[in-house]
Amino acid sequence: MSYRILVVEDDPAICRGVEMNLQLEGFETLVAVDGRQALELLGERLDLVILDIMLPHVNGFEIVERLRRRKDDVPIILLSAKADEEDIVRGLDLGADDYVTKPFRLAELLARVKAHLRRRPSSTEARFGDVVIDFDERKAVRDGELVELTPKELDLLEFMWEKEGRALTRDTILQAVWGNGYFGTDRTVDNFINRLRRKLDTPAEPRHFVTVRGVGYRFVSEGE
Repeated sequence: MSYRILVVEDDPAICRGVEMNLQLEGFETLVAVDGRQALELLGERLDLVILDIMLPHVNGFEIVERLRRRKDDVPIILLSAKADEEDIVRGLDLGADDYVTKPFRLAELLARVKAHLRRRPSSTEARFGDVVIDFDERKAVRDGELVELTPKELDLLEFMWEKEGRALTRDTILQAVWGNGYFGTDRTVDNFINRLRRKLDTPAEPRHFVTVRGVGYRFVSEGE
């Protein structure tokens, strides 16, 4: 079964370029040129949505909000002509998984698409670099040596592993790992990410716990 991707873009040249390149990679595509068409197609079986923000009739933010309100967890990559931090953070907070600013390179977009479509095995074991994590046993091993992680470090690691490839805001991480009743600051997340980098990554040039400037962090198992 091939992956089915919905492309929502009102610029004909961009839409056609993205659609053709996805098809060349073997993906099945659906296309919507405005927000209303997109909403009509959201009832289809979809594996990923590439979504422009500035659309006629219904904008991309509202589409993301509607999808997440109905508990649809299909990956969403936002396209934006604006690189404003406020717009990027808003989209991610609403539930988008990633963003790409225009103009963009098709090779980068395709790489992000493939990363989000990568299916994770049902095993509770995580492997990246020279690290093996057993979430059931709550233990970490790096290069054959046991690594001591605190319960909260393991919680953070498990959350980021489950959200691999997504650009996560600090607020999103705080709410998911520490809960709504926690009144910490962004520094809490920064400090814990730095701990994981020291124990499981390369602090000087992180390959797995990657900073997303102006947003937060992204975890990648294969390294960036």
